[in-house]
Amino acid sequence: MYVTQNWEIRKPAIASKGGIVAAQSRAAAMVGADILKAGGTAADAAVGAALAGAATEPWSSGLGGIGHMVIRRAGADRAEAIDFGPISPRELDPKAYGLSDRIRTELFTWPQSIVDDRNIHGPLSFTIPSAVRGYAVAVERYGRMPWRELAAPAAALARQGLPIDWFTTLKVANAAADLRRYDESRRVWLPDGLPPVCPPDGDVPCLPLGKLAETLERLAKAGPEDFYHGDIAQSIAADTRAGDGFLSAEDLANCQAHMVPSLTIPYRGATIHATPGLTAGPTLAAVLNQLAKRIFGAAPDADYFAAVIGALRAAYANRLEHAGDAEARSPTSTTHITAIDREGTIVSLTTTLLSLFGSYYVLPGTGILMNNGILWFDPRPGWPNSIAPGKRALTNMCPIVVARDGRPWFAMGASGGRRILAAVLQMTSFIVDFGMDAEMAAHHPRIDVSGSDRTAIDRRLPPPVREPLSALPGAVTVEHTVYPARFACPNLVLRGIDGLNHGISDVMSPWSAAVAEPD
Repeated sequence: MYVTQNWEIRKPAIASKGGIVAAQSRAAAMVGADILKAGGTAADAAVGAALAGAATEPWSSGLGGIGHMVIRRAGADRAEAIDFGPISPRELDPKAYGLSDRIRTELFTWPQSIVDDRNIHGPLSFTIPSAVRGYAVAVERYGRMPWRELAAPAAALARQGLPIDWFTTLKVANAAADLRRYDESRRVWLPDGLPPVCPPDGDVPCLPLGKLAETLERLAKAGPEDFYHGDIAQSIAADTRAGDGFLSAEDLANCQAHMVPSLTIPYRGATIHATPGLTAGPTLAAVLNQLAKRIFGAAPDADYFAAVIGALRAAYANRLEHAGDAEARSPTSTTHITAIDREGTIVSLTTTLLSLFGSYYVLPGTGILMNNGILWFDPRPGWPNSIAPGKRALTNMCPIVVARDGRPWFAMGASGGRRILAAVLQMTSFIVDFGMDAEMAAHHPRIDVSGSDRTAIDRRLPPPVREPLSALPGAVTVEHTVYPARFACPNLVLRGIDGLNHGISDVMSPWSAAVAEPD
């Protein structure tokens, strides 16, 4: 194996008497921490950070996305989930997605592809953008702060523009071939026809984000209903119609986020609250049920990881057969935020545009980068997950909140498509089975099983662990790098027995951070 890195990368963990927000964007986490300082709840902080992500991590999430959230309030005896997952437009015509014999390995390797990749990029790839609706429900039920104060920081960050460093260049360059297809996307993301780059000397410049700042300012002032019934909704529908897409004003007006009981999974004295339905939550339950039958040693050894691999393989075989999911390959544009406040309420929020830069389509009237959720559906007719109007899609999101002794303990989630489940499973197990703290769990090497015949083994595992695993069928030793991504990008917050809150973000993500509310 060719090794590209000769360094050891660590991410700082933090501890605080106050609340903490962990996110893939430090700037977004700082917004959430400031909201906690201003008296907001963990739900307020997570929503503020998510809105900020539209400007600070725009290829991963934003107003055009969807998501899932799990919340357990301090003192509550149960958790709730908020489902604002992907639903196809109600006027969608499946005949518009004719099959091609070509196979394109874009995130999902379906047996057949769609003519002109209409499910991958452009207005025909949109599902109903429900993120703003989900955030509004969370704030209404669990928040304390006015909506305008949660959205205003995001608007200010969008007005400032996106800093152009090497990571920005990397992200844009990897999506440039599809961003250049559409006028507004090309204008915003490819100035002079090329990905933006930082000059070798001087300050880091900022990239203007089209009309996104105006839209966020409007959203802060008019409130979330404007996104579904007001001027923003009218602009989204008009731009989609101009691009011959199916998303309509009626879809936006009828968009709902559903508050549902969490999926409750008992595991070795802890209670794991996950998302039910068409997410990775039920698959996580199946894997944990298998692992609960095993007894492990004091530390994760080869036998432990072999058990994890076997349980993941069995669970994915069932998932793929009955749910119609497909093999994930390319980068996703998902982000995850975890937050805990002084009282101990914990929030786990995953939101996504699906592919890197979603549909690659920036709406000219609002600057919103839209999702490409139609890609979640099987292109072939007659399958459980086939493209159809007004239909929910199966996703890989897996935000969780874990309780112990009747109190919220920790929360986590990840980005990374089909890699999310393995990361959330192992980090949960590291804490519950082996007593690791947040920092140890985040830095411990992992394996990945994502439903294919391949098992990725992190080369940083010690030889007594790595070598037996490498001999398993389909095992490949891989390097954990920023790009290409071999593993998911998790983060977590945890309430320690010392009464302090702890947090850490993904070790390999250059922009990620856990931030405590200011003293």
